[in-house]
Amino acid sequence: MLSPERSLRLRVDQEALAHNWRGLDTLSGMATAGAAVKANCYGLGVDTCVPTLRDAGCESFFVAHWSEVVALAAHVAPRNIAVLHGPMHDDDVAYAKASGAVPVINSLAQARRWNGAAGGACHLMIDTGINRLGVAPSELSDPAVQALNIDIVMSHLSSADEETATNAKQLQSFRECLRLINFKRASLCNSAGIALGRDYAFDLTRPGIALYGGVPRHELRGTIRQVAHVEVAVIQTRMLNKGDTVGYNAQFVAPWPMPVGTVSLGYADGFLRSRGAGNALLHEGMMLPILGKVSMDMIVVDLSAAPGIIEGDWLQVPFDLPNAAQQSSLSQYELLTVLGSRWG
Repeated sequence: MLSPERSLRLRVDQEALAHNWRGLDTLSGMATAGAAVKANCYGLGVDTCVPTLRDAGCESFFVAHWSEVVALAAHVAPRNIAVLHGPMHDDDVAYAKASGAVPVINSLAQARRWNGAAGGACHLMIDTGINRLGVAPSELSDPAVQALNIDIVMSHLSSADEETATNAKQLQSFRECLRLINFKRASLCNSAGIALGRDYAFDLTRPGIALYGGVPRHELRGTIRQVAHVEVAVIQTRMLNKGDTVGYNAQFVAPWPMPVGTVSLGYADGFLRSRGAGNALLHEGMMLPILGKVSMDMIVVDLSAAPGIIEGDWLQVPFDLPNAAQQSSLSQYELLTVLGSRWG
């Protein structure tokens, strides 16, 4: 039996996604751009995004968890999938060898675990200052690291979206580390790092948020196009009388009679309360202010600018990531990754 039509629509502009990858690849200079596709391509869907990126020319894909490999391997060769969290257990090692996905080694314990199983080619993460994952520069001389068959050696910039001396400091540290190990390719840049210039690019860049419409630095604004487009259905309309209240805690009080619409959208769909009062949805270019608090599955909007709207009509949710982040205090990453599973 076919499911009824959903009341939430998420459209991924695949042309814009491909454009963004090509633009970031060009900005990477002599380096090639890969793609961070973890968290279901930042919430926009592996089955939609990965074939688009692959067909645009991308060959290197990065996920966080081993559980993400299966969905990705339906579209790209496992040898082109890197698992950032690495082999935490012997089962991870066995899975890597069976699947062909490549682990990123993050510690001496992981290096020993991989070597002990004759794991073969791997990637290596070096911590140059973010203090998150990665072997310390002082550990690179350890026999377990020296024994690795390293394809990509990488590090991660902590503050590439800022003007700070930390970026140059990490770049210098990474360069010093490269002299201490054998590897095939080097990678340092995330999306924001690409905008720092080609000195940071090395052989491979690893954009994430910018692929999906995020603009972490102003230098990328002319390159990046919006990818996610969101529409929601009106599920009820009514006329408020002066003094009527809307939603939890009666935070909105109607100053005069006004038409309103209840919309199928809430924080279970990634539309959090911080995007509520003071913001608006759109209909044919007209702004429809949000009234009261966002709830789990619904919001209420003022239909005064579009009194002809009826139940079943569709409204647009502003989803230009830099602007939406500024309006809501959410990060561009959060706006995408909290979208939830009810979108059609």
